[in-house]
Amino acid sequence: MNATQSMSAPAASPAMRGVLSPVLTPFRADLSVDKAMLTAQCQWLLRCNVGLAVFGTNSEGNSLSVSERSDLVQHLVGQGIDPTRMMPGTGGCALPDVVSLTQACLDAGVNNVLVLPPFYYKGVSDEGLFSFFSELIERVGSSDLRVYLYHIPPVSQIGFSMELIERLLNAYGPIIAGAKDSGGQWPNTAAMIERFASRGFSVFAGSENFLMRTLRAGGAGCISATANVNPAAISALCSQWTAADADAQQERLDGVRALFAAMPMIPAMKTAVAEATGQMDWKRLRPPLVSLDEGQALQLRTSMQSAGFEMKIDYSAS
Repeated sequence: MNATQSMSAPAASPAMRGVLSPVLTPFRADLSVDKAMLTAQCQWLLRCNVGLAVFGTNSEGNSLSVSERSDLVQHLVGQGIDPTRMMPGTGGCALPDVVSLTQACLDAGVNNVLVLPPFYYKGVSDEGLFSFFSELIERVGSSDLRVYLYHIPPVSQIGFSMELIERLLNAYGPIIAGAKDSGGQWPNTAAMIERFASRGFSVFAGSENFLMRTLRAGGAGCISATANVNPAAISALCSQWTAADADAQQERLDGVRALFAAMPMIPAMKTAVAEATGQMDWKRLRPPLVSLDEGQALQLRTSMQSAGFEMKIDYSAS
């Protein structure tokens, strides 16, 4: 299948917008994924109007195998999770793995995927990255596929240049659906929006810190780690960003974000979820990551109380 064939008669697919969260992954004592707890977290987030970027960075996605992620996508859809609200992370270093996982998502009815660049080799060229994504799209061979580029050079040390995005859009059109910009540099996010939003390319900020600026510039929303712990407030701002108190809402979101950014983010969020639900298994991480120690947990608890931030999670409606 060539590029022209890939784009022939693309299926109608509404662009994703709003707030999504890289859903935290709960582990059992044997370090297998607790599917019931994961499903409950996903259902709660959806009730808060937050979409599901499962297997993202803060999901410990790269600590999960391809087979685990494939199985979990099928499980979540089988539990009634709306596949149109999901954007699983399918990136990896080995092209066959990325193809296999992306195909598994499509087979489960999930068309939107968030794809890291192959991140092991550093200093790779735009030509190499274009070839990787071209091979992914051609091998999957479906016009239903929607690829969101995951730009996170602070972690991957590889990013997506404007020229590379332009080339991918020219070759594959709506299959290259958008990007999550976790580079932390607002001028880059703004440039993505200015250059590509008019072509239907949906740009998501990688943190709610940039939510207002992204929406005002014409972007799609944000994909934020702390939507795991503050989903309703982040979603509210996304829908009320033209309201008179929108800037005050943004300031409150920034304050909550700072509480979790002040310490290791993933274990901090898992600790908060564990204490909010009373399900202490949430504190568990898959090595090499480790849980907060008692001192850190106390510091987090104290900071949340001082800020007047109380997590409320109700899984009962799940």
